[in-house]
Amino acid sequence: MRKRHLTAAALLTMGWAGAQGSGGCGGTTGWPEWLPRATQGAALFRGDIGGLPIALRLAPQDDTRYFYERRGIDLDLTARRSGQTLILEETVRKTRASEPVVTGCFRLSPTATGLKGDWIAPGKASLVVTLNRVDPEGLPLALGVSPGLLSLRTGDPMAFLKVNRPWVKAADGRSVREPASGVVYPRVPGGSAALNAALQDRQLKYAVMALDCRAMLPQDLQNDPEAGYDVRTQLTFQKGQLLSLRDEVYYDCGGAHPDGFTEGAMLDRTTGQPVALQTLWPRLTPARQKELYLKAVQSGMDRDCLDVLREAAPDFTAHLSPAGLNLTPSGLPHVVAACAETGVIPFATLRAEANSASKYFSSVYGR
Repeated sequence: MRKRHLTAAALLTMGWAGAQGSGGCGGTTGWPEWLPRATQGAALFRGDIGGLPIALRLAPQDDTRYFYERRGIDLDLTARRSGQTLILEETVRKTRASEPVVTGCFRLSPTATGLKGDWIAPGKASLVVTLNRVDPEGLPLALGVSPGLLSLRTGDPMAFLKVNRPWVKAADGRSVREPASGVVYPRVPGGSAALNAALQDRQLKYAVMALDCRAMLPQDLQNDPEAGYDVRTQLTFQKGQLLSLRDEVYYDCGGAHPDGFTEGAMLDRTTGQPVALQTLWPRLTPARQKELYLKAVQSGMDRDCLDVLREAAPDFTAHLSPAGLNLTPSGLPHVVAACAETGVIPFATLRAEANSASKYFSSVYGR
């Protein structure tokens, strides 16, 4: 066994020697014959590189990647083969202006339970890789059961592995931090389990986005506090059967410029389900929202922005506050995104249009 391991290491080192000129790990295009039969599509593996825990996704449709479980940041892999050996070439972009460079090479073969082989970085000794096939449906939950968590386990098990670990609850119980991404999101002490599950699912969405964003950043910016994905959330309304919140998101994922967006939500405090604006105000069509919005902002908005918003047909994201219904344009082109100011329509303005039979009517207007 020792001799065979040394032979594999020697071959891998030779691959690097040949790859330094070509910039790759060697091999030819395509997958080993055994791989499609072994994976039947995308397959998930967990194991280690030289004792460091990793998770790896093999996907014949060009979405092969892996991450070290202590970091949760995807590393891109390009698949090739050498005979019946699977070669996975790891690439990293070091700086914003640079092209990706090869930072590691896997050479893997099938075993009864998964994959085994070696990984080597330029100028380093090879490390043994052992990976076991994982059934996503069998992965235990480390968080409270919620629809989003179950959907993530099935639909994106790599993301599930990153976030499915104990989260950090604030001492007052009013917020929770997801440790891999750092995303903090509110909770409602004493609130229904369904409501807090809905808040967990919203946080899951942002945590996965934050980790994806960090993976797109060049290596020198991945720990830069000015880059990445930042979520700021406020609970803006809690009364009767309604809870409302506003998420402000800023992100710089290594592209040409930073960007951001606002997302509002209205939730039922018992079920956690979204509450549509038309449930309370049936006539609040997109056209009516635009009419009310322009009236609300016309006295304080820059004339150029007013002209843009009059001509555009923006969607609106909505949240409630004690002052009324808050509408914020969404989907504007980046060049005019600064025009997306929030307009507030007082509840009294909308009372004649409200559905008094709605169970949420008294939450806004009293009895």
